[in-house]
Amino acid sequence: METNNRVVVTVVGKDKKGIIATVSTALAERQANILDISQTILQDFFTMIMIVDLTDCPLDFVTLRDEMGQIGQTIGVVISCQHEDIFQYMHRI
Repeated sequence: METNNRVVVTVVGKDKKGIIATVSTALAERQANILDISQTILQDFFTMIMIVDLTDCPLDFVTLRDEMGQIGQTIGVVISCQHEDIFQYMHRI
């Protein structure tokens, strides 16, 4: 699988019910496939990192990023999307 179709989605905010359901549903509705997910609660703060494959997603990256950001605002969390390649290049020596 090519990494240029993969993005890292991070979600941070005050913990409350439904965050995972809302984010995963929004991604599924956009034909994005969650490949890996890690979430934790640090005191009252929810944090989640996902690796998502956008191969079948009809949206371009910028549109997806903006829509996910708006969904985050709606539920009171910050949702960020970055190309996985950025992380790969940051850790090269």
